[in-house]
Amino acid sequence: MIRVCCAIIEKQGKVLAAKRGQYMYLSGHWEFPGGKVETGETDENCICREIKEELNLDISILGKLMEVVFSYPEKSIRLIPFVCKIMNGEITLKDHSEFKWIKPSLWNQLKWAAADIKVIEQYLKKEK
Repeated sequence: MIRVCCAIIEKQGKVLAAKRGQYMYLSGHWEFPGGKVETGETDENCICREIKEELNLDISILGKLMEVVFSYPEKSIRLIPFVCKIMNGEITLKDHSEFKWIKPSLWNQLKWAAADIKVIEQYLKKEK
């Protein structure tokens, strides 16, 4: 099981969605950005590092949602979602092909990676 962190980055009532690039697993699907936890790394350090590497943003963690365990045909992941805000930086895409700021209630207008659907459903319940 692969341990992965993702960031639900909030800004003015919207959240950041990133489209997976052509060379990524699940290319063309939307996700909350993040990545694999490295050996000896905390989940919190992982998400801050990954967002800096992938998007050139410094973030602050506002909270943590429940982990989502999901099995794709090729692999199983334990997805640890963090609710975050941007502290510094401008978005620069490294691995993703595009990004959008979306209202969480309109999430179903995008083709999401399946594990991220579980995360956004949980996020929407928290918001009520």
